[in-house]
This record gives sequence, structure tokens and C-alpha cells, in this order.
Amino acid sequence: MVDPLHDPDDPDLLDPYRARDLAGLVETARLASGAVRYGKVGRVGVAQVVVNRDDPLPTGNHACAVYGSSAEVAGTLMELERTFADVGRAEAVVYASPTTVAEIEGLADDTGWHAVEESLVAVHRGTAATSARVRRAEDVDLPGVAELLADDLGMDGTRLLRHLGQRLDDPRCAILVVDDGDRLAGFASGFGDRGVGLVEHVVVRPARRRRGVGGALVGGLVSALDDAGALLVAAQVAEGGAGERFAEACGFEVRYPVTAYARRVDELLD
Repeated sequence: MVDPLHDPDDPDLLDPYRARDLAGLVETARLASGAVRYGKVGRVGVAQVVVNRDDPLPTGNHACAVYGSSAEVAGTLMELERTFADVGRAEAVVYASPTTVAEIEGLADDTGWHAVEESLVAVHRGTAATSARVRRAEDVDLPGVAELLADDLGMDGTRLLRHLGQRLDDPRCAILVVDDGDRLAGFASGFGDRGVGLVEHVVVRPARRRRGVGGALVGGLVSALDDAGALLVAAQVAEGGAGERFAEACGFEVRYPVTAYARRVDELLD
């Protein structure tokens, strides 16, 4: 018997209509998260967009929900190149989920965009387990958090430190840490807005992995987001491999796929 809530072509995913509704909620929260503290959310053509000069991460400067006719989508992709160049980004990014037209792959290829990452959005199910070793981050923890995140992403920690400081001051954001002597064993960060919670980053020091630190951080973060009013908590993870398995072990269930498209816009920079 076919489950009416799931896609008959892939029983692990929601049916297209329910996936589109869920993706719309999650993407609205991701846009709001990207705008902390000086960013702006708006529309470019038929896309929803956030731009934030202070956010060094792709999630702070991206487009999503690109929905319209082929001509409208192609025109929007061209407009987005200029939009991201104008805020000093070397690359424009679009996240294509069930809120984006299915023809995006061909239209992106025609306009010089390339698929660069396949990921999955998963939703937490059940009750989150909490641990006494997880605590809220304080100002003094931010250099250690920035170091862990910079190492994980291969980025400059200086800009990340300022970015994390802005998020620590925003009540919609949560940053949790686990201590390891005089340094941090790991951290998790998330965001909650309008009933939707996001698990955004979970990084554990390599020497402290496979000791339950990551699971404790995720459990604490989900609990914190629930306490702040989240009715659902979602995470976006790389498709396949350790990240997807870790999310499932932490109580998340895959709901729909996301493809990231990127376009270099260096030549458009002023």
C-alpha cells in the first residue's frame, strides 16, 4: 500500500505538496537567521533572498524559493548575479528545494550556474535528550567557537568571531558548548523564529569525537529551541555519509532534498 504522505518514487521523502509546505516554513526561518543582525530579506525577481554583508557564511547571503515561468526564473538568476556582487560576494548561491521550479537544473546550466552540493532537510522526532555537560555559551567562549567553526569550514576566524558575537546577542539564536578542560570539546548553534527551530552548526573537536559530545550538543540544542517555542526543529545535512547517519542517530528523519547552485560573480565586483 502506498503511503499518501510520502513520495511514491522515494518513500523516505514527503509527497511534493507536503514537502513544499514544510520547505516554505524552513526557508523562511533560514532567511531570518541569515539576516542577523544587519541583513535584509526581500525579493529579487521570483526568488526570496537574504543579503548580509556582516555574515561570512553562504547561509547569510543566498536565494531560495525560485518559482515562476522559465523566462522569469532565467531572468531572476541573472539578476541574482548582480545582487550578490553588489554586496561584495564572490559567489552567488541558490538553494533549490520543493519551493523551487523543477526546471531549475536546466535553467541554471543555461545561465552559468552549477550544482555544487546535494543535501537533505530532516525534522526532529520525539523528545530530545539533555545532558548536564552542555551549557549556554558566554562571550568568553566565542574565540573557541570561532576557532572550531573556522577549522571545520576552512575560513578566517576573525570575521566569524564578529558574526558569532552578533548571534550571541540575539535572543532567537542559541549557542551551546561542552567544555574540555581549558578549551571547548565542541559547540552547536541554532536559530528559532515563528515556531520553526534550526540546527545550523554542530562541530566537535576531532580528538573528542565518538564520545557522545555531538549527540549531547544536538539534544541540548533541540531542547533549547523547543523551550523557546519551536513547534518543529529542522536540520540540513549533506546527503549520505556520516552527517546523515549522525542526524538520524540524533532523532531526525529526512523529509526532502535540497540542491545548492552557485555562480562565480567575481568579475562583476566593483
